[in-house]
This record gives sequence, C-alpha cells and structure tokens, in this order.
Amino acid sequence: MRMKYLKPILVASALVSISQWSAVALAQNADASKLYNRSLAATCANCHGTDGKGVPEGGMPLINNLSSQEMLKKLMDYKSGSLEGTIMPQLAKGYTDEQLKTIANQLGKNNKEAAWIVDIL
Repeated sequence: MRMKYLKPILVASALVSISQWSAVALAQNADASKLYNRSLAATCANCHGTDGKGVPEGGMPLINNLSSQEMLKKLMDYKSGSLEGTIMPQLAKGYTDEQLKTIANQLGKNNKEAAWIVDIL
C-alpha cells in the first residue's frame, strides 16, 4: 500500500526540484543576455566615444542622436556596401544582422531603457 503512494511523491518531488533549477537558469540566462547585448553596444565606444558624440572633424560621426531604426539602417547599409566609409563597412561585416539589430536597439535614442555607453561600461 505504501509503495502505491511513494512513486507519485517521488515524481512530484523531482518535478519541484527541476522547476526550481529552471527558474535559476532562466534568471542567469537573462542576466547573461543583457550583459551580451550591452557588450556588443560597448564596442562602438572605441571610435564614437562613451557618449556617442564621436569626433566629427576626425571622421567619427555623432551617433547618439540616431533612433534605433536609423542606426540599424546605417549599419545594414555599411554591411551591404551601399554606404561607404573608411572602417565601418569592414566592422559591420563582422557582425550578424541580429547583432547589428541588438546594437541599434541598445544605443538608439528612442530606447528609453538604454542609457548611452557611458552607463554601460
């Protein structure tokens, strides 16, 4: 008689344990994903500065005034070769389309949650 109830209890116990591990894993994945997104966006600081103001007279344009859509269009145009530049075409080709979308979403001025790179670093 006791064995009849033991199996469902063990199964329920295992399911509860697995669900707790899953919750922790999801939280860690969300943090890792956020860090990954921010690190992609931070790569722009090398040339455009941590505030996105760049050095316009030195060939590094202001980018902190662009919306996510405008930034993505420029990045994709650099990648395709329809927009010329000195280094940006080569850099853009090194990213997947999804990575470029992430960068644009992180840095675009219409993203209320995204602080500029100065807050990312």
